[in-house]
Amino acid sequence: MKLYLATSNLHKIEELKKMLSEAGLNREVHTAEALGGMPEVIEDKDTFSGNALKKARALAALLPSDGLALADDSGICIEAFDGAPGVRSARYAGEDATDESNLDKLIREMESIPDGQRRGAFVCHLAAVLPGGDEVVFEGEVRGSILRERKGVNGFGYDPVFLPEGRNRTTAEMSQDEKTTISHRGIATRKFIAWLKEGDS
Repeated sequence: MKLYLATSNLHKIEELKKMLSEAGLNREVHTAEALGGMPEVIEDKDTFSGNALKKARALAALLPSDGLALADDSGICIEAFDGAPGVRSARYAGEDATDESNLDKLIREMESIPDGQRRGAFVCHLAAVLPGGDEVVFEGEVRGSILRERKGVNGFGYDPVFLPEGRNRTTAEMSQDEKTTISHRGIATRKFIAWLKEGDS
């Protein structure tokens, strides 16, 4: 079964290929470009699963008979903000927000939050839609705290201010391999790979 990701991000493709290989699975992995590009999807659901499934279903409509569509929706959830920005993490500072503007807004709006109350979590929901229409969602979460200033230059998004529980470095200070071992997307992807292996057995 070929895997198609609802993304044009080649880094995500390489990451999945590497994780599949390490798990002993040989699968072709493609971006949506292999199917003519990702259909336009408005991410208007109020849950990560809802948005991930919406993207995966749109891609699944283009699939060959031996294809499986994969899409994720991810974000950061801050306890002091009742889980916000959540599904709006990528658009936290507005519809045309950049990583920098989102990060600036989060740092600014959390300025008055005491150190002991700056808990949050990165959340990822990875949706798979099979050729027959069956759907499965795999969830990953990593908890931590939000720093008052940026540290590190790796990663993207909110990585420079996210300090995972039990770690002394932000996810932006970690190598990609180290981050993948603990990240929300890595956790969700390993659950998906375990499910694939079970289907092969």
